[in-house]
Amino acid sequence: MRFAIDPWDPSYGVANESDTGPDATAVTVELGTERPIGAWEPVSPPGSASLGERAVAFVDGVRRVEARIWVEGPDGVVPGVCASWAAGAVCCSGGVATIHPDAVEVGRTIAAPLPARSLQSVVTRHVTYLPVPANGPAPEDLWLAVQQEMGRAEIRIANAIRRHTPDALVVVDGPLQGREHLAGVVGLVKTHHVAYLAGPAATVLGALAPGERTPVFTVTGRFPRHSWYVRLPGAVSSMVPLAGVVRCECPVQVVGDELVALADLLTAALPRFASSPVKDSRAPQNLTPISGLERRLRHRLGDPQVLYRSLRVAAGRT
Repeated sequence: MRFAIDPWDPSYGVANESDTGPDATAVTVELGTERPIGAWEPVSPPGSASLGERAVAFVDGVRRVEARIWVEGPDGVVPGVCASWAAGAVCCSGGVATIHPDAVEVGRTIAAPLPARSLQSVVTRHVTYLPVPANGPAPEDLWLAVQQEMGRAEIRIANAIRRHTPDALVVVDGPLQGREHLAGVVGLVKTHHVAYLAGPAATVLGALAPGERTPVFTVTGRFPRHSWYVRLPGAVSSMVPLAGVVRCECPVQVVGDELVALADLLTAALPRFASSPVKDSRAPQNLTPISGLERRLRHRLGDPQVLYRSLRVAAGRT
């Protein structure tokens, strides 16, 4: 398979992670999941909502485009990317945070809008990029193909944690989409590109104090899930109504008292992991265990300059 390296800086044109999805503009929000909208108010978790000795595991991943490429296909040349990704988990129990030694995966992917039979692995001196067909030639399509590979690794890691520690509370960084079938797993969304609440419900959201949550609501569409907002410790400003706010997601199969207990437990547990603005520009939403895990995972990706030079050498051999 012939390919060439595009000299354009690979850090440009990459889509950022968000909580948007294929149904982001075609959803319905049902506000009465936990209580009727007329009874909506900020919720403080009861004193009984405590992790106790229960472990909580945070699953996250990082990815990086090593080079933008052009690949020769049966109908001409198409754009693609060679990318690296890493996924892992950090387990917190008894005040100790440990990166799970058996729950780290590092992968290399070549993504291009070609049929599987036409897309081949790219072997370099240091690593091998495995082929993944993309749905289209746009940068977002290529990045999504890489992200989905990393997402599958996160699912394997979450399952491994559940097998190793069955009662652990597993929190995956980002939307739950594609992972909603996992038992005991909650999605944590740090960025807000979709306004799920409006009117009186949005007023309640803006009135949250640190350590409080909104009542649980349900988002329907292609990806149905329960959701609620939590405000983490930090300064509250009327000019920035979502400062310090994260959104949690869980599968719609969780219902009734179990659903309310899960929302209360997350609301009580998350503030202890909130990051400080002194150390993290994404504080407090970028939780401290996740921040530490991301640093370790980025280190596992390797030196980008070394990997880029290896790709140029490999391209010269095709």
